[in-house]
Amino acid sequence: MVLDDVPAPEPGPGEVLIRNRASATNNADLPMLAEADPTHGGTGKESIAGFEYAGEIAAVGSDAGDWKVGDPVMGTFPAAFAQYLVADHRFVLPRPKALAPEVACALPTALLTEFGALTIAGFQSGQSVLSTGASTGIGMIGVQIAKTLGASKIIATTRSTDKKDLLTRLGADTVIVTGKDDHLTRAVLAATDDEGVNVVLDHVAGDTFAACLPATAHDGHVVNIGRLAGPATTIDLDDLSYRHLTVHGVSFGFSRDWETVPILEGLHAQVLPAVGRGDITPVIDTTLNIEQYREAADRLRNGNTVGKIVFTFA
Repeated sequence: MVLDDVPAPEPGPGEVLIRNRASATNNADLPMLAEADPTHGGTGKESIAGFEYAGEIAAVGSDAGDWKVGDPVMGTFPAAFAQYLVADHRFVLPRPKALAPEVACALPTALLTEFGALTIAGFQSGQSVLSTGASTGIGMIGVQIAKTLGASKIIATTRSTDKKDLLTRLGADTVIVTGKDDHLTRAVLAATDDEGVNVVLDHVAGDTFAACLPATAHDGHVVNIGRLAGPATTIDLDDLSYRHLTVHGVSFGFSRDWETVPILEGLHAQVLPAVGRGDITPVIDTTLNIEQYREAADRLRNGNTVGKIVFTFA
């Protein structure tokens, strides 16, 4: 990454210009940097990085909904590591006025992803949820959303014993420190009277994904969100078929607005009130000035962060 001056963008039809006050990093930033890095075989193509932002509306294009200049907002959209960005007005979320930008910016990607995954799975209040890799930045938000929406039992996994108390505070009823994947299956079944969970939010993939299938209740749903352990796995199709499971893969990109916009609308109605009350909060690892971008990239690569790294813009 480099820090540079670029012209401020202007909103077109259906777009708003956002004065950005803070941005949050995501694990997805690293592969994008690697893909562009010409010193390691990348394309060398320059672009503005980042996806999450929080600030206020600075200008409104034509046919851009009801947004007004000065409205506090947050959201996820490309080119967010900048003082100004333009976004499709349909992807912008209102920012609760009591929520500072350096906190709000760490929420939108996780809110969209986790609520979207629960929506795709047909989650209903009173059902149980398993979140693998729950101590990731988006996983921790997912635990809080499931609790807000009335999950009967939330089971969370982490590789670190140090994060058990954190996940419990966020709303997990049972925290499993993962080792062998057969342990994961047995622990989930033991915590659910051998029934399994109704919905799995899998942020890990690899062998963990396979271990989730026999830990899912009959007619349950398994949603793969992340692939921290790699994209490949070998599953037992008997677990899939005999338990009558449904498997989903999700990636809420900006090119599938027909899918993403309704999820954002549901998020606005069902989850944002809890954000405004402080019932759903992000875990912030570090807050840095944008000029400290190299430090942020190093912290992302070392894998020792707990929660989000936030950039602020003077």
